[in-house]
Formats: sequence, C-alpha cells, structure tokens
Amino acid sequence: MIPSALIITVAAITLFVVFLPSILKSFGLHADYKASKAFNLKGKKALIITTSHAVLNKPGKTTGQKTGVFGSELTVPYYEFQDAGMEVEVASIKGGEIPIDPQSFYYILKTKADKRFLKDNNFQAKVKNSLKIDDVDFTKYDAIMLAGGWGAAYDLGQSEVLGKKISEAYYAETPVIGSVCHGALGLIQAKDKSGNLLIKGRDMSGVTNKQLKQFFITHTPKHPETELKKAGANFKANTKALDALASITVIDHEKRFVTGQNQNSGHETAQKMMEIITDRT
Repeated sequence: MIPSALIITVAAITLFVVFLPSILKSFGLHADYKASKAFNLKGKKALIITTSHAVLNKPGKTTGQKTGVFGSELTVPYYEFQDAGMEVEVASIKGGEIPIDPQSFYYILKTKADKRFLKDNNFQAKVKNSLKIDDVDFTKYDAIMLAGGWGAAYDLGQSEVLGKKISEAYYAETPVIGSVCHGALGLIQAKDKSGNLLIKGRDMSGVTNKQLKQFFITHTPKHPETELKKAGANFKANTKALDALASITVIDHEKRFVTGQNQNSGHETAQKMMEIITDRT
C-alpha cells in the first residue's frame, strides 16, 4: 500500500508543475497585453528579422550550448501581424534555416504562439528557408521587427548590411521599425545622412544588463543596454527582483521606432507598431 503522505506529495508536485506556467505568467513572464486590439491591416506587409548564430560560445571558442532566436520573440510578433491580415515574411542575417533556442520551447516558457508555430507548416517552412537580408528590400514593408535571443548578440549588431538597410527603411518613411530584447542590437549601426548614429537621442529599450547577469550569461559579444547607451539612445527599462519578469515597450519621439525590453514584450511591441500604422492610414 502506498503511504498517503507520498500520494499527497506527488499530487502537490504534479499540481505545481501543471500550474507553474500560469504562476510565472501572473508574475510577468509572457504576461498578456491587456490593451490588445484587433487590427485590419490587409494589404500591408511585415518583415521579421532574426539571428543566424546558433551557438552560445565564449570568446575564442566555437562550441557551447545551442541557441539562436528566442522562440516567442519570433512567433508572437509573427502571429500578431498575420492575424491583422498582414503578409509576413521572415529573414535572417545569412538566410536559410533559422536556429531557434531550444530552451524557449521548454514547458514553462512555451507560449500559445510557440504551440501554434509547432503545428504551422507554412510558418515552419519560412523559418527553414528564411530570406537573406542582403536580398531583401526593407523599404517595401510597413513593419520591420528585429527579434532577439542570445544568438542576436553575435551577429545583428555586427552586420553593416543590416545597419544600412535599417537606415534605408527609415528614410523610406513608410516602415515602422521595431525590436524586442537583443533585437535592438540590429539598430546600432544605422546612420543618418550625415553619418551620425540614427538612434542617438531616441528613447529605446532592450534587455537589461541586470537580466543578463541574473542568467549568468555575460560572455556574449554585445549587450543591448550597453550598446544602446553607447550609441547615445535614451535607454528605458523596468525592473523587478528578476528582470526576466519585467517589461516595457518604448516609442521614440517620431513614432518610427518601437522597442521592447525582453521576451515578455513581443505582444505589446507588435501591437503598438500596428497602432502607428493604422493611425497613418
């Protein structure tokens, strides 16, 4: 006969595991954006850009744990745009198959958008055969979203091509440019017509140095908070005991850039981008 105390313990652990995602959500992890709206942007186009880097390697090393784009930072904006009627394309630094951080699909971290992606053959095909940014005309889109994840620390901020194309998109005036988490690194090489950094003096957000330290991952080559400040942006962020449970989305004074703090910010960031697009039409 199984002791009743053991049964109670197993039942308690099972209930805790089952409800853990909901508990974390109540504390801020992938929390719902309460001001969410339904948009009709049929005929508009969105482009989501990700990393091509797949290894969380230390300086001078080529091996490490698998990484890439953080799942929800790709899937949440994608479905936000698609559900509003937008045509959504996916590109990466090198093109081809996009690495997705396997940890982002862990039980406690997996979002509804992630689950939807795992059943969506069309979206999966786009991720497996992503466009190369060199071959994409950024000026043809209404929304451009830079997704984050640890991989982005290795190639978004280092890409001169991405910096040039962000500048072209800005001067085309049509695209609203957004980012979440490490995706903000894709903005740091963009320049204005005088050769000055385009984001200087603008309110912007990205993952905090505090969050990186709390995850014990500070060996990546570029950190969003550090790089945004270095580029002259006015860095904005919320904080909690664990910054992974905090979030903020910031819009610059021209309403051209919409930047979200971390993995919790994709929903709000995409929504605010679409609100700007809607207000223009």
